[in-house]
Amino acid sequence: MTAAAVPAASPASTGEESGVRLARSRRNAELSLLLLAMVLVAAYAAMIEAKALDTITPDFWIPAAALGLVFLGLHLVIRWLAPYADPALLPAVALLNGIGVGFLRRYDLAKATPAEREDLAVFAGTGGRQLAWTLAAVVLAAALLAILRDHRSLSRYAYTLGLAGIVLVMIPAVLPSRFSEINGAKLWIKFGGFSIQPGEFAKLALLTFFAYYLVRKREVLSLASRRVLGIDFPRGRDLGPVLVVWLVSLLVLIFEKDLGTSLLYFGMFVVTLYIATERVSWLLIGLILFFGGAYLAYVLGSTVGGPFANFYDRAQIWLDPFAEPYDRGYQLVQGLLTLGTGGLFGAGPGGGQPALLPEVQTDFIFAGIGEEIGLFGLSALLVIYLLIVERGLRAALAVRDSFGKLLAGGLAFTLGLQVFVIVGGISKLIPLTGQTTPFLSAGGSSLMANWLLIALLLRVSDGARRPVTGGGGPAARPAGGPPEQLHGAQTEVIRP
Repeated sequence: MTAAAVPAASPASTGEESGVRLARSRRNAELSLLLLAMVLVAAYAAMIEAKALDTITPDFWIPAAALGLVFLGLHLVIRWLAPYADPALLPAVALLNGIGVGFLRRYDLAKATPAEREDLAVFAGTGGRQLAWTLAAVVLAAALLAILRDHRSLSRYAYTLGLAGIVLVMIPAVLPSRFSEINGAKLWIKFGGFSIQPGEFAKLALLTFFAYYLVRKREVLSLASRRVLGIDFPRGRDLGPVLVVWLVSLLVLIFEKDLGTSLLYFGMFVVTLYIATERVSWLLIGLILFFGGAYLAYVLGSTVGGPFANFYDRAQIWLDPFAEPYDRGYQLVQGLLTLGTGGLFGAGPGGGQPALLPEVQTDFIFAGIGEEIGLFGLSALLVIYLLIVERGLRAALAVRDSFGKLLAGGLAFTLGLQVFVIVGGISKLIPLTGQTTPFLSAGGSSLMANWLLIALLLRVSDGARRPVTGGGGPAARPAGGPPEQLHGAQTEVIRP
């Protein structure tokens, strides 16, 4: 075919133009899904009032409308600052956040007397505070997207973030119990009537450091010394980083008295290490170290006591909560009975008794919601969480730099592990932890930290989905990004 016979490519047919058109289409899809999520949140609020109040008040829709405006603002920020970001992340998280606000409103109605319920303002109580925290968290996520135009620029501050993460983790451990302990776990910083959980933000800082460190050291950590049963094990000299993180996680378990946070920190490091090296042996070593350390803490708690006693007590409650159903095992027993009462279909939104379940607004919100929407409803919520994790892993697969792969993969796994720790605790699969359910539980620290996590995933997915042009133009790299020499060529890929 001669050159004259080749039809001229129209602007709409070029890779860059089609990529832009696809991105705009995806933003419209994101907006449609977001509107659908808010309709579902409003319907959930209406069903709660119809069941709990035997009527639907004229202002039932106001919380859903307020949330819709907040999330619409974030959607516009994403459309402007991250136009290629994954379109499913924001609607999925908005739906979870909206259901959480709706259930906390339900909790406020359950605590109020029958005479007070119909007059309870939509912005009052725990539900109203959660609305305010949602606004603060979404603004913080939008600010991160505005400041961080390229995820790779985080690597410049990796060591600073690592140090900050360690400090944030250790502050509650060294503070007196009256300033840091709630329900037996030393995870807080309390002053006046305000409290903050620094560990929620520490996980993001530490994960950034882990991703940067493992990008620099992955070749060394990938070396094998011997092969056992078809599995390549690392050299003994390379076990240092894992042992250090293992010791830190045990210190968190012992002195902060929290299994969930300990498991979260160690788990996200080991999985990030596995993503970087592709060595199954690191997963095996991590599991052996963690469960071995937990068992050692349990044995020392039964013999020595002291700082190990709290973990021993939690393990005893887990092994047999019905031994003391009205004392130490009361919370777990009530949670199991609540889930059993819900059955397959639940009592219906507004038909449960959340006020009878201790800490239903935080640690046990998943059980409280389960009483009203049943096993099928809880399964739907878990599918939404699974979708968010899958989208995060998809961004890790698609992004073209190693740091982004480890960062997105670690963020997605961390969110999934936190949900597993919560659901495992209330269902008696593992001992109870002090973790909160992401986007559902009441509390500002957890909500803000998890919205920052989503903002980072949006930023990485924007870089992953952005079309690449051979000329190195603006489409080749997000605006304001650092030079490609940060981690070698931009097209450097490690297999996840």
